Amino acid sequence: MKQLEVQIMGQGYVLSCPVGAEQRLNDAVHKVDEAMCRIRDNGKIKARDRIAVLAAVNLAFEQVNAAMPLDLSSGEFDTNAYDRILARLDDALADDGRLL
Repeated sequence: MKQLEVQIMGQGYVLSCPVGAEQRLNDAVHKVDEAMCRIRDNGKIKARDRIAVLAAVNLAFEQVNAAMPLDLSSGEFDTNAYDRILARLDDALADDGRLL
């Protein structure tokens, strides 16, 4: 594992990263930073923890939509696929409790 120093909303974090996956982690950090800054800049929410939760839900929802689009005939998602994506997010965040 390699350690990367990153910035999210102007705050520094040290994240563990598998060797060779640095660019993908930096891309993910950029998406999270962009999502959190967009919510913060909207001006309605100031607490970092609430901003982080909303950004995480928004990013997870984008992933769910990409993995299993909404069935327009029924208006429903495949909840099993959604649960699998949330489990993957939980696994990814479990390694670094210092993310927020």
